[in-house]
Amino acid sequence: MPQEIERKFLVKGNDWRKLSEGVPYSQGYISTTGKQTVRVRTVGDRGFITIKGPREGISRAEFEYSIPYQDAIEILDTLCDRPLIKKTRYKIPVDDVVWEVDEFAGENEGLVIAEVELLDEQQTIDLPDWIDREVDDPKYFNANLAKHPYSQWQEKQNIM
Repeated sequence: MPQEIERKFLVKGNDWRKLSEGVPYSQGYISTTGKQTVRVRTVGDRGFITIKGPREGISRAEFEYSIPYQDAIEILDTLCDRPLIKKTRYKIPVDDVVWEVDEFAGENEGLVIAEVELLDEQQTIDLPDWIDREVDDPKYFNANLAKHPYSQWQEKQNIM
């Protein structure tokens, strides 16, 4: 079974910006129960559907499939909860991992999160200078940002 093993961090400063070109993402959620998440997204001019299982520690089952771009657009426009997640993703290789830095827009503007996918839960990584601190709080999950956008949080982190 395909599995996602991921850690999330807040990002500080702007040094990371010069390390990669960003790609626009738009994503929405059809289902976000405690047991599974069903997401549709566009990445540039490509479409995807993803099904994720419940988290167990920092791991969960993940199945992702390409779908026609126009189908993804129609699903985002007609079937997904609002607001959609709008972000620019920067992929930054550091040592033996690739950091994915998401700079959010729209109702989540001001939030910048870096994610790193690991081979196993015990894998150690060196943190780049632009990483602030790890966040293991469900409010930072994209599915939750769609329900409770960063712009509505009472206490925002100073992360830029």
